[in-house]
Amino acid sequence: MNWYLPAIGIYVILVVFVCLRILYDIRSATKTFAYLLITILMPVVGMVIYFAVGANYRKNKLYSKKIVSDSKLLAEIREQVIQESERSWNSGEEELKGYKKLTRMLLNDNSPLTCNNDVKLYINGEEKFPDVITALKNARHHIHMEYYIYEDDNIGNQIKDILIQKASEGVKVRFIYDDFGSRSIRHTLVPELIAGGVEAYPFYKILFIALSNRTNYRDHRKIIVIDGCTGFVGGINVSDRYINNGSKKKLYWRDTHVRINGPGVYYLQYLFICDWNFSSGKKLALEKNFFCSTKSDKGQAVVQIAASGPDSDIPTIMFSLIQAIGMAEEELLITSPYFIPGESILDALNVAARSGVKVKLLVPGKSDSALVNAAARSYYGEILEAGVEIYLYRKGFVHAKTIVADGQLAIVGTANMDHRSFELNFEVNSMIYDDTIAGQLSDAFYADIKDAVKINPKTWAKRTLFKQLPEKLIRLLSPLL
Repeated sequence: MNWYLPAIGIYVILVVFVCLRILYDIRSATKTFAYLLITILMPVVGMVIYFAVGANYRKNKLYSKKIVSDSKLLAEIREQVIQESERSWNSGEEELKGYKKLTRMLLNDNSPLTCNNDVKLYINGEEKFPDVITALKNARHHIHMEYYIYEDDNIGNQIKDILIQKASEGVKVRFIYDDFGSRSIRHTLVPELIAGGVEAYPFYKILFIALSNRTNYRDHRKIIVIDGCTGFVGGINVSDRYINNGSKKKLYWRDTHVRINGPGVYYLQYLFICDWNFSSGKKLALEKNFFCSTKSDKGQAVVQIAASGPDSDIPTIMFSLIQAIGMAEEELLITSPYFIPGESILDALNVAARSGVKVKLLVPGKSDSALVNAAARSYYGEILEAGVEIYLYRKGFVHAKTIVADGQLAIVGTANMDHRSFELNFEVNSMIYDDTIAGQLSDAFYADIKDAVKINPKTWAKRTLFKQLPEKLIRLLSPLL
């Protein structure tokens, strides 16, 4: 008993200290409440969870800004892209007329608005990977790859062999893999790549996965840049699961990706070099061959890239989605595998639907996470009441992260509509102002909802309180999911 009361007093002081840190550290009221709740109700464990996955390390500068060091070349390129953006605004492109606020916001985040891009849309891995393989084989100067998940399977080994072959031909091959998402290749493919002449580094190396807060700040990007002029970006990782081979035993995996040829690749390259300097600890000297100097003679698409992460001053991707939703006038087609939108996105969807915009949302009928699925369902009632149509995908698992706005803007990228993508992970979205690509993505959306079940708002509203209770409780913890 001599030590009991002092121990209780120390613990209470510690809890008060952690609660005060949470109050000062986190700007979101919902997230603040969630962490206060677990800290108070789960002695010790709650505090461990907060410091492991909840502390605002962006604010505390855990990550330094992974910028490319200033150089004369970079200054010249930046000046060129600013001029290019001005020309794009003044080009009279129909798709740009309603999106000047969005494009200017992204330009303020150093993302140029580029014209004359040739863009190709891919539905699933069986469409993407043949073109990726062809493009890699045609590389002449460099290959830059950055992936969240890269697996030691058939497609992973095919690409590995090509990278080694290109390295033997004198092409500079640089590869960033997320140390958590691609942990299965650490001791298999990575040593082979390095032995074959490929420079390969993990993004933010993890020593003890179970204990490290680094599992919370991951490189969720999927980027390929070839010779500075060809880029791939979207939701499809390097894994056989994304290739639907017709087997009835295999889960059908629905995802979306794009290839960009032209100056729109500039910012993908910039992001890669920033991430490379951070991951490798080296300073990659800039070369003119890194940045495309010619426009595509095939395409007319206007492209801009939105990117953010724990090194960003603002949640650029979340802001860009809010702006895109708010600027829509007729129709929004949204696909998201993890829909935990938070108050800002939820309000934007409510306002859009109540303003007469036809908002349709496609989400998985069954998620790969029961907790995430339950948290997502807790948001459905409010937007259904506002007039949003929600479709539950039944053919397999929908992993695509896309938006089509008014048949003119197509967004394809890596970011889910959840807190993790908006605040914790390094993400990248392509913003494509082109009615052809938007039309193709719209057609894909309407094809997908044929394999989905539409939620009946009246039936959903009549669900018992007992059925809603677990969803409401899990929603309190949604910032942690």
